[in-house]
Amino acid sequence: MSDPQRTIFFLGATGFIGSQFLVLLSRASHNLHVVALTRDLSADRQAKLKEIYPDIEFVKGTLNDADVIIEQASKAKYVVNCASSDHPASVQYILTGLEKQSANKPGDPPLYFHTSGMCIVSDNARGEAVDESKIPRYTDTSFSFESVPPENPHVNCDSLIAAAGSRKENPVRTIIAYPGWVYGLGEGFRKSSGGVRLFLEANKMAGYSGTWGPGHNSMTIVHIKDLSRGLITIFEAALQGKADEGPQGYYFVTSNEPRVPFKDYTAKIGDMLHSRGVYTEAGSKPFPPAVTDIFGDFGWRLLGCNHRVSAERLKKLGWEATESKKISMMDSLPEEVDMAFIDLQPKSSILRPEDM
Repeated sequence: MSDPQRTIFFLGATGFIGSQFLVLLSRASHNLHVVALTRDLSADRQAKLKEIYPDIEFVKGTLNDADVIIEQASKAKYVVNCASSDHPASVQYILTGLEKQSANKPGDPPLYFHTSGMCIVSDNARGEAVDESKIPRYTDTSFSFESVPPENPHVNCDSLIAAAGSRKENPVRTIIAYPGWVYGLGEGFRKSSGGVRLFLEANKMAGYSGTWGPGHNSMTIVHIKDLSRGLITIFEAALQGKADEGPQGYYFVTSNEPRVPFKDYTAKIGDMLHSRGVYTEAGSKPFPPAVTDIFGDFGWRLLGCNHRVSAERLKKLGWEATESKKISMMDSLPEEVDMAFIDLQPKSSILRPEDM
């Protein structure tokens, strides 16, 4: 039987970010046992995950399975959530389990490490051109939820975590990581980013490569290998008691590499797939309401926004975005698109997570 003090309850093990985190965790020497929440317990899926991280076991469930999540979170010393960054119910289940554990073990609070997203600071530009001087700037050392619109992505979940990390009764150690737009090929179970898969699915509905609004918006970016190395750096600092936590436990994970307007990003996808006969027209143009309405206001805030941030806390831990300097977002895009088509077959649609 595994030692709960050496156990991670892991959500998102088969995802792009989560499985890359496990790749790096397997290369470290922490001897931590992982219990992964998994919807699909097929032998093939289990075997692939064991190749990535041998000391792993599985519990069947989804983000909506309250009893399963609460039970596992109440037993494991660490919870790492790389699954949905906008599923408040599962976040509350995790916190309920961790607070139960904290009550049963006074003086030894468990750790919740949550991966969110940088669009929490979305300016909701709706793809329109905005003067650079008017785009808000944020640093993780001064970030607070009061500084962003409450309707922005991730606020609903992250505010729950922040409240738990500030409580004195049944305390929980909390850390939230905020990646920029993640690009590049991963080495884990799923190798293509959710971003490129999402655009390909939206393009499929529209019949061409498109943008939310005119696509003048751009975001801070980070290569998946830099992101995963950043997440491991934070986690290892937490294991050593050296990470900022609770009200100071917000970590931006972004590079300083050039940002790319989404009209250019999607035009490259359009040109590439038009040359292969997949689309009837090259380039990119705005999506019609028939596509954008599916995502609602959330989609506009997520995919039509700008964000400008600085990752100060990770720099203090010695992290640098080295891979982002080697491989640009645009140079990486063709191989990402090719891999995304593989990841989307036969039913792994980001728009239909219930079919995954």
